[in-house]
Amino acid sequence: MHEHSAHAEHVYTCTQRDSAAASSSVVASWRRCIAMHQLAPEERRTPLRLMDQEFKQAREQSEQLIANATDELDRLFTTAGKAGCCLLLTDRDGIALERRGAIGDDKEFHDLGLWTGSVWTEASIGTNGIGTALADERSVSIFRDQHFFCSNIKLSCTTSPIRDHRGQLAAALDISTCRDDVNEMTLGILAQMVRDAAMRIEINLFRSAYAGARFVMVPAGANPAAALLAVDRHDLVLGATRAARLALKLDDRSIAAGIPAADALHETRMSDDEDLIEAERAALLRALTRSSGNVSQAAIALGMSRATLHRKMKKLNLH
Repeated sequence: MHEHSAHAEHVYTCTQRDSAAASSSVVASWRRCIAMHQLAPEERRTPLRLMDQEFKQAREQSEQLIANATDELDRLFTTAGKAGCCLLLTDRDGIALERRGAIGDDKEFHDLGLWTGSVWTEASIGTNGIGTALADERSVSIFRDQHFFCSNIKLSCTTSPIRDHRGQLAAALDISTCRDDVNEMTLGILAQMVRDAAMRIEINLFRSAYAGARFVMVPAGANPAAALLAVDRHDLVLGATRAARLALKLDDRSIAAGIPAADALHETRMSDDEDLIEAERAALLRALTRSSGNVSQAAIALGMSRATLHRKMKKLNLH
């Protein structure tokens, strides 16, 4: 009990200070818990739980998210699950939709509310990985007594937000553990695993949203694998991941208005005449490649005579 009262005192002290330490993201979250959500750190509580029908509805609304995340959850669990960790996938409202955990750890995690149907927002359960990552819209690690409530100070968690095909906040992926031997370095390793898995889920969501499109990687930022454009057969941009939007200064309006991928990528622009010549050259090259260089077959595929194709090849310097 002394440990709990000391934690509550620490929370109150930090939130009233006006120092550099008190301006951290954790303390900012503690302040939200007190001022916005009227919570008290000395309380012992578990997160809110949805009724069965509400939970069923939440899962139905996130059907596409769950389908695109399942393999990543299973892969992440094979690595982290055996180390006494619990995985949660939540929607943007902090509702735990999917869970992975070892049977031997189930009781402890269930008692803490790390279970499907629980609501892990800051309003529900104070400062925590999921709620704070959703509130700040960025990856967050909350180590033991950085949690708001005394009842959660044995818990360590790390969470990454997941964005949909338009770059909007859609979900969160979390690893939590109660192991005594977890330190901040271990949590840092788990945090990188969560970030990587969340990025792969985002890419899955993006590819699903633009099935049939061509995908172009944008050479920008620290993680270019996350910066993708979806492009149609006319080279017009259909969509862009958040990383690509930030790198290329794209938004819904510019994408809806129609923008060639070459323009979005700031590639050297050609005149309209040069564009037409390059398009014709590309069409001839594709036909010749598909026919393994057989000019007669390529001419038939292009709907022109062999002589016409030879003339065009000479004009475009194609040998």
